[in-house]
Amino acid sequence: MNEDLESVVLSEEQIAKKVSEAAAWLDKRFENVATPPLTIGVLKGSVFFLCDVVRAMRTPVQLDFMTVSSYGNSSKSSGKPKIVMDLAAPVQNRDVILIEDIVDSGHTLVEMKNLILGRGAKSFTVVTLFNKPARRKLPVQADFSCFEIGDDFIVGYGLDYAQQYRNLPYVGILKREIYEKKS
Repeated sequence: MNEDLESVVLSEEQIAKKVSEAAAWLDKRFENVATPPLTIGVLKGSVFFLCDVVRAMRTPVQLDFMTVSSYGNSSKSSGKPKIVMDLAAPVQNRDVILIEDIVDSGHTLVEMKNLILGRGAKSFTVVTLFNKPARRKLPVQADFSCFEIGDDFIVGYGLDYAQQYRNLPYVGILKREIYEKKS
C-alpha cells in the first residue's frame, strides 16, 4: 500500500469484477444498435476505467475524449466545470456513452449532459466508477454506478490528487494531512 494512504478500500480484483459488470450492462443496452455508440472518456480520471470497460465489451464502440476540470489541485469541486478540451467527433444522432470516474457534486455531469444532448445526441448514457451521493449538489444520477462511496477523498485507478496517485492499481483513502497541507 502507498504510504500516503490511510487504507485500501477497493482491490484490483473488486474493481475488475465491477468493470466486467459495467461492460455486460452496456453490451445488453446497446446490443441492437445499427451504429457503434460514441464512448466519451472524461480525462484524465476516467481513462483507466474507460479502457478496461471498452476492452471488456463485445459491442463495437468509437472513442473520443474531453477534458473537463472542476477540481484543479483541490480536494473539493469548484462547482464550476470548465471544458478544457472538447470532442473531435460529432455527436449528432449518435448514442453517446459517457464514462466518468466519479459523480460527486453533479455539476460536471449536468454540464456534460446538457452539452451532448444540446448537440443533438440520440441518447446519453452515463457509466461511472464511483457515485458519491454525500457530496451531491444537483439531482442527477448515473445510469450505471460500480461503487457507492462516502465522503472520503479517494485516489488510485485513475483518480488523483494534484496529478498524483492515478497509477495505483487499487483505490485508497488519501491521508487528510496530504491534501490539507497543500490546500
